[in-house]
This record gives sequence, structure tokens and C-alpha cells, in this order.
Amino acid sequence: MAVNDGSGWSGIGWNDWTNLSLIRARLDAGADPNSGAFFPEWPLCAAAEYGSPEVVAELARRVDDVDAEHEGRTALWEAVFANRPGNARALVAAGTDPWRPMMNGWSPGRLSLATPTPDLFTFPDGEADLSTTETAAVAEAGRLIAALGRLDDDGHSIACTAGITAAEAVRRLEAVLFDEADVEEIMEDLDDSLTIVGVTDVPGGCVIVQPWGYVASNSGVMERLSVGTVCYGLFANPKSGNQGAVARDGVIEEWDTHPGGSSVDAEESAEEILATYLYQEEAEAYCYARAGLRPIDNRSITGQADMWLRLPEHLR
Repeated sequence: MAVNDGSGWSGIGWNDWTNLSLIRARLDAGADPNSGAFFPEWPLCAAAEYGSPEVVAELARRVDDVDAEHEGRTALWEAVFANRPGNARALVAAGTDPWRPMMNGWSPGRLSLATPTPDLFTFPDGEADLSTTETAAVAEAGRLIAALGRLDDDGHSIACTAGITAAEAVRRLEAVLFDEADVEEIMEDLDDSLTIVGVTDVPGGCVIVQPWGYVASNSGVMERLSVGTVCYGLFANPKSGNQGAVARDGVIEEWDTHPGGSSVDAEESAEEILATYLYQEEAEAYCYARAGLRPIDNRSITGQADMWLRLPEHLR
């Protein structure tokens, strides 16, 4: 076990990257600015994502290469992705290149065009602006997040399916319709309530919801819904966080994903990298967006479904 003896980077937490005197003292005592055994990323990247411009400037002054990459991205990319414009400016002042290609075409400079500070860097001649599709995705993210609003409760599940109606979802699931009064009575029996889901038509498709459980996003439900289309599912697990899945044409394509997270791999598509940036901490909105759904409000996820259904036992 590492001992926090005041040397190296031992004992430094994410909140400590705003403490200039502490970080400077560690550096003066011999902590390596180019590596940190206790972090999944090198110190300058951690400071760019979590720290202050003063700490970023101090580390940038001491590293061997301010443009060094960790897992396909530079510290400047981390600052832009984390919406830390002050940290980004400190890195540019230290000489980092905003337009260095990385992350499947998303240089820090190009990604900044999708942020709340699109004028963060001077746009050079010859660089690619956001495409029409990307510009529309940025605008839709703002609209969709506002439409859904803040969803503070955990424990719900959803399945966002493109291109089918609520009536078609009922048919595919071989479900039995209930009226809302019946649902309220059934909800008193937690075990029985796990067979009950709501379904709502929204522009672009429909949404299955279970406000009190995981069943809307289980594999059997998503496989049936996704035949000939795509379905993005989410269980907001109160114990372990958001658990996502993607089904396409009746087959689970991805399982145990983390929608609404802030981590992305260089191997991801350019579209997925942009979506991950736009929907950080917005797991539900991410699922709607990736399925191409465009709700005008949040009733499809807040228990105001168009119809309530009892699922067959084998789909629980």
C-alpha cells in the first residue's frame, strides 16, 4: 500500500489539482511532472481536467512535452472536453497546439467549436469547421437536454427505439394493456410491478419506461423492440450507476455501456466522440439522441406514459 509521505504524487486527489501551493511543493520535492503512478493519466492531463489554470501553468512549465499524448489525447483535449476554458488558455499560453489531429479527427480546436466557448481559439485557415450534421447535433443536444430537464431520481429504466410506434411496441412485446388505475394498484406489489412498463410515442419512435425497475432495458425487451431498427436502453442503477445497452435488428450489440459518462476512446467513431461530449452526465438524453428520438417534453420518462402494459413473464 502506498504511503502518503508528502513525496511524489501519493495522496493527491482530484480536488487537489486546484491547490497551487500543494502541487508546487510536491514538484519541488521531486514529484515527476511527466508521470504519476497513482493516476490513470499523467499529471498535466489530470490538472487540465480537474484543476485550476494556475496549476496547469505550473505543470506545463515543468513537463518535457506539453503536447504529449495519453491514450490518444493531449492535456489540451482533456481541458476542452471537460469544459475548462481557463485551463485550455493556460495550455495554449504554454505552447500547446489546439489544432493537432487526434481522437478520430477531433483536435482540441475542432472540439471547442461544439462547446459553450466556440471562439476559444483563433481559427486558422484550412481547418475544417463543424459540418452541417455536427452543427445540428450540437443544437439538438441543447434542446433535448432542456426538454427532458434534470432527472434526479435513480431506479428507472428506459428503452428508446427508433422508427416504431407505441402500438407496434405493444405488438412486438406481446403485452396486455392496463389502465392507469390498475397500474397504481399493482405498484403496491413490487414483484408484480416488475411486469409493468409504460410506452409513449415521441417524434422519431417510441420509449418504453419502467420508473421503478430495470425491466424496460433488459435484453429480451430490447431484442424484440429492435427488429429492423435500433434501440438504446438504460437502467439508472441506484447502486452501481448508469448501465446502458444497444440492440440492433434483434441482437444485443453492446452491453454494460456507460451512457452519460465522460470517457471516450480514440477508436470510437467521430460521431460517438461528439455525442459523448455533448451528453456528459445526461445519460437519458444520450439514449434518446442516439436513437434519433426528439421528445418535446419529459413525460415519456417521468411516469406519464401513453399506455401501460403487462409484459409476458419471460420478458421480466
